[in-house]
Amino acid sequence: MGEMNYTESIRQGRGADIGERRRNKTTRRRFLQSVAAGAAWIALTSTLGCRPDRRTRATASSKRPEEVRTFRSRPDLSPPGVKVDTPAKGTVPGYIFVAAKKGPGQDGPTILDNDGQPVWFRPLPNENHDAMDCKVQRYRGEPVLTWWEGPHTGYGRGEHVILDGSYREITRVRAGNGYRADHHELVITPEDTALLTIYGRVPRDLSSFGGSKDGVVLDGIVQEVDIATGEVLFEWHSLEHVGLEESYYEPPEDPDWSFDYFHINSIDVDNDGDLLVSARRTSTVYKIDRETGEVRWRLGGKKSDFEMYVGSRRAYQHDARRHPDGTLTIFDNGILKVDEQSRGLVLELDEDAMTTRLVRQYNPPDMRVSETQGNVQVLTNGNVFIGWGSEPVFSEFSGDGKLLFSASFLHPDNESYRAFRFPWTGQPDEDPAVSAERKSDNEVTLYASWNGATEVASWKVLAGPGPDRMETVGSSPREGFETAITVRTTEPYVGVRAENRSGEVLGASEAVRAR
Repeated sequence: MGEMNYTESIRQGRGADIGERRRNKTTRRRFLQSVAAGAAWIALTSTLGCRPDRRTRATASSKRPEEVRTFRSRPDLSPPGVKVDTPAKGTVPGYIFVAAKKGPGQDGPTILDNDGQPVWFRPLPNENHDAMDCKVQRYRGEPVLTWWEGPHTGYGRGEHVILDGSYREITRVRAGNGYRADHHELVITPEDTALLTIYGRVPRDLSSFGGSKDGVVLDGIVQEVDIATGEVLFEWHSLEHVGLEESYYEPPEDPDWSFDYFHINSIDVDNDGDLLVSARRTSTVYKIDRETGEVRWRLGGKKSDFEMYVGSRRAYQHDARRHPDGTLTIFDNGILKVDEQSRGLVLELDEDAMTTRLVRQYNPPDMRVSETQGNVQVLTNGNVFIGWGSEPVFSEFSGDGKLLFSASFLHPDNESYRAFRFPWTGQPDEDPAVSAERKSDNEVTLYASWNGATEVASWKVLAGPGPDRMETVGSSPREGFETAITVRTTEPYVGVRAENRSGEVLGASEAVRAR
């Protein structure tokens, strides 16, 4: 209903879809023994009001943004650089979660702070794999970090990873019934099941659609699996409920290429327990009966059950989410060369009158069309966080549309499928890292970091003649992922100790020789 003119504009823009873009753990436990050995001395000097020699000095600095970040204390890490274009003001507390891919630097799930500094980064072990959809969810009543990783060629054939707050792997979620999990979605339900997307290859005669008689169609599949056992609890296939004629695409001329007519890219649990499925290539959101699999209604596309009022129409969308107030958010990619920009949309659905109304839209910080990917996240106070997909930008807005924060990858080729903001507490099960460079006979610069630690407020520097005989010689507030601290000491061994705002020791590095 109400789609005839829009159908033609979608056809004009269909060429815009170019496909979705594509530890060694070092333990330092021995130094904890040196911290324990020096504890009595430290306690005594604190009681007597003693301080490190006034000739010592501690300074901290963080690196300037670079297209690829490097760290002296962690030379194994080189994530893409990020710059902040609109400093955070009025944003919801929490960290930013992305999964960088495509451009220079290592690919991998990443946590950032409001300064664009990495808080945690894990490079992928396989350079031919991508990571996508890094976010915080709850599993067995606890917050967990999840993402998808695997090979990706427009759709994914991999698995989903679940980590705890110490960045230890809990499990991996795999598709059942012989399928491989696609990257577009993992939703952990309150029942500790997982809803995930799958792309299945199905032979099909496509000659009546202008394709090959021996063609292959990609079936959009929803699975619900029990995370603990892997049992498949529910499975839905687009080809059983959505005809090829609903697609705005035609079969490829090359018969060796599959016809991706549906392109499933999000799943959400509706307020009544049914499922909402977004399909990019039909420009439709489908409400699916969770018991029977029948399509209850279509929002948008060629067979929309809703009257799409002005402003509520969208094309090639991603990330359809229902909210407690009944509104629906959608990332409207728009049509390259037709639309001026992509948008984050808030829609009101009247399921009695079967009409939609645009409540609000969120525009990118500068006019741009995100050809692929993207998401809209409503935060706890009503703010909205948007990942702009193939455009290397992520932004936070107030509920009424004011831009509160925006950042971007420094290299335009870097991108993240989605971007989120979540509260998160990380306490790594590995120790802080440190490297040391002797600047002169009595001056040393240390470089301290702790990948994933969120509670570190300051670093104490210890030095001594041996790893088991260390005394405090300086301190510095934490500054970014890696803090540079210069101290005056002639001792050959140095190390660092991480403390929180209350002065509680969180962890310590090994002692290293200053060279």
